[in-house]
Amino acid sequence: MIIQQMYTNCLAQGAYFIASNGEAAIIDPLRETEPYLQLAAEKGVKIKYIFETHFHADFVSGHIDLAKKTGAKIIYGPEAKTDFDKYDAKDGEEFMIGDLTLRVIHTPGHTIECSTFLLLDENNKEHAIFTGDTLFIGDVGRPDLSQKGTDLTQEAMAGWLYDSLRNKIMPLPDDILVYPAHGAGSACGKNMSSETWSTLGEQKKSNYALRADMSKEEFIAEVTDGLQAPPQYFSKNAKLNKQGYNNIDDVMRAGDKALSLEEFASLAEQDDVMVLDVRDKKEFVNSFVPGATFIGLDGSFAPWVGALVEDLNQKIILITPNGREKETVRRLARVGYDNTLGYLAGGFESWQASGKAVDSIPSISASEFHANFKEQDGVDIIDVRKPNEHETKHVQESISYPLDYINMATNVFIDPAKTYHVHCRSGYRSTVAISLLKQRGYNNLINIQDTFENISEGSLHIEGTCPSLIKH
Repeated sequence: MIIQQMYTNCLAQGAYFIASNGEAAIIDPLRETEPYLQLAAEKGVKIKYIFETHFHADFVSGHIDLAKKTGAKIIYGPEAKTDFDKYDAKDGEEFMIGDLTLRVIHTPGHTIECSTFLLLDENNKEHAIFTGDTLFIGDVGRPDLSQKGTDLTQEAMAGWLYDSLRNKIMPLPDDILVYPAHGAGSACGKNMSSETWSTLGEQKKSNYALRADMSKEEFIAEVTDGLQAPPQYFSKNAKLNKQGYNNIDDVMRAGDKALSLEEFASLAEQDDVMVLDVRDKKEFVNSFVPGATFIGLDGSFAPWVGALVEDLNQKIILITPNGREKETVRRLARVGYDNTLGYLAGGFESWQASGKAVDSIPSISASEFHANFKEQDGVDIIDVRKPNEHETKHVQESISYPLDYINMATNVFIDPAKTYHVHCRSGYRSTVAISLLKQRGYNNLINIQDTFENISEGSLHIEGTCPSLIKH
């Protein structure tokens, strides 16, 4: 028996490879097919099934392309309606993978069609559960993602989730392994652990949602409390996973294309083309193509693209670190952005060497910020961290403007005549925010490129809440 978790940190996502006696199954694959094909070849097995725990909202799954390349059957549990061929499994139905058995357990709550897959070993012993977004390590799936177009409320879905957990998951043996679809960093839950697997017994002890004395009413209240609006791309990715999408090989061929300086500059002048710069934040602030958007690869790249780029069909041209061009195209495609037109050959250095105009962002350290604050008897400060980060601890004089909501009517809240010091936790999100605000005519912005711990030292911070630019 082989069980291999294939974890992708950028998306905080776990896909699974299961193999036995010449046969294999993939659970919740990412969009690129090569890793699964290569692993199957290495192990000398044939991919027989592709199991999907539910319609993923935070990434485009690879089920359709992988099925076409392998002849494997796509399996969903009950209530999964799609525009492509698949097998509709019944609750309790079993599938053989070599000498192993995978049993479908319908566990609605996160979404209507959510299913958990129970793996029985060669001796028919309950070995592991692949829980998708039903049960995470330290958390459970949010119940507000599949109500659109139905009369179901998030409270009703949370009630279903309570029943699924109590009646179908918790009665399983305590020593059974728990393999979820996500870990810390995913927006599919609220308080996920950085651990990517556990045992059911451990989760019964440590996961707030599995408390033995918790009533359904208490569960509904806790699971729905504090939910922020999901990223705008979630519903669009879920739709692609239901209806189908472009062939990943075609997307990669179109996007992994070197553009000459002249070709790149011509495209950059077009109003419907986005220049996306994915270099390190320190390189970007020093010098970049005027009008470029910064979202660095070495951060939560794909989720931030999904949250901030509203049109999945947006035409994109890239400035990347040398050797990471293909990676960038692939990571865009993982969240449904298939319209990459190419990348600047020679990277930003070729633009700079040509003598073309460049822009920059004034950036200072925490100590320089403290000096400015004292010299000017206070400055205007924008905190672009998430609301919960801001509420926990913030600079007293700051106003909260989470990067997640930066596309909401910025001209209402920011005075272009004022100078603002912008910060986050590390300088990544503040750089993204300023690159977007500059495109809208806000040029009096100073980036604090430092840790929040350094920014908030001394008498400049308090605990608690303060005014917010965003009304929830």
